[in-house]
Amino acid sequence: MLLPTIRQLQYLKLLAEQGAFGKAAEAAHVTQPTLSAGIQELERTLGAPVVDRARTGVILTPVGEEALRRATAILNEAEELVEAAKNAGQPLTGRFRLGVIPTIAPFLLPGALPLLRQRYPKLRLFLREDLTQRLIAQLKAGRLDAALIALPFETAGLEWAHVADDELLAAMPADSPLASAASAAPEALERENLILLEDGHCLREHALSACRLTPSRLGLGEEPFEATSLPTLVQMVGSGLGVTFLPQMAVEAGLAKVPNVAVRPIEAEHAAREIVVAWRAGSNRAAEGKLLAEVLKDV
Repeated sequence: MLLPTIRQLQYLKLLAEQGAFGKAAEAAHVTQPTLSAGIQELERTLGAPVVDRARTGVILTPVGEEALRRATAILNEAEELVEAAKNAGQPLTGRFRLGVIPTIAPFLLPGALPLLRQRYPKLRLFLREDLTQRLIAQLKAGRLDAALIALPFETAGLEWAHVADDELLAAMPADSPLASAASAAPEALERENLILLEDGHCLREHALSACRLTPSRLGLGEEPFEATSLPTLVQMVGSGLGVTFLPQMAVEAGLAKVPNVAVRPIEAEHAAREIVVAWRAGSNRAAEGKLLAEVLKDV
């Protein structure tokens, strides 16, 4: 049985990304007739067209869409094979694509990057900051080698190594009656205007889960205020708009050192999130993911 070649799959991927034969050929460093011939050969191998050639550019057919999905996985595996062969016996050498969620990146990476550079000088680290759900999708698609995320989260198809437990703390206006106590009870927090990160940030769910709260229980049944980032949350608290939850690593990094903000521990059994390095189950970067987790433990 005749099979598509890696080169043909590369042509298809570039054609989907560039949207035109000329641009795809330029990206592939070949002539347009060469790329066009490669796509035609792929179509003969599959027995169906993979692109519709329109005046405005190329559009993938349903067969082309499915071929692209599988081609992306195959090409990622081929890239991993090359990287693994080049770096055999030399862990954390060469390219390593790491995803990081926004509620970890600015607080852990400043200490981690110099340490990684010192211990693994041949490492070429490529960072992508994004929300957990999108990072996991990219892990499974092979576009990332590992991701620094926080649990609990749905992790089917992934493996991970523990880095640290990060306590969740309550932040409130310094002149709030809540600030007069040594700790904050969940039932006291739910009576306040609660400010959370917008939907999609896992810290939002971690905080609500730790205190066993749901939006319907907050205030008078209204949805909580939302913010797009932790610094914005802190500014809103400092302005007296309500209370929020902050990870301990952010507080230790000085995020809450602003006027009129007090931070207190939460009276809950497990008010914490688990920081882990995760990778795709079966990935040949698993050993490196574990090494990365060990380095991060020393930060």
